[in-house]
Amino acid sequence: MPEITMPRLSDTMESGVVAAWHKHVGDQVSAGDVIADIETDKAIMELEAYDDGVLERILVPEGASAPIGAPIGLLGDGTGSAPEPSAPEQSAPESSTPEAS
Repeated sequence: MPEITMPRLSDTMESGVVAAWHKHVGDQVSAGDVIADIETDKAIMELEAYDDGVLERILVPEGASAPIGAPIGLLGDGTGSAPEPSAPEQSAPESSTPEAS
């Protein structure tokens, strides 16, 4: 089932804050419904659903931030069987552990 991901709302945006969730776990969601408010460095914008389903998980709570493309919620069929979220596309951090000789 579809992931709800942090959208890119401006060219300079790298992450956003979930200011408020308008839907709660277990709520029916239809494409076009406003499901959350996303705060950027410049404004608060409404996030609309792109798919129909039931909000099964909220992965980023109100007040928390997430990078663009990161899953912030999961839609499912209402059975609670939504798949685990995928990792957002980003470069892997370099390891800072010294190599053994």
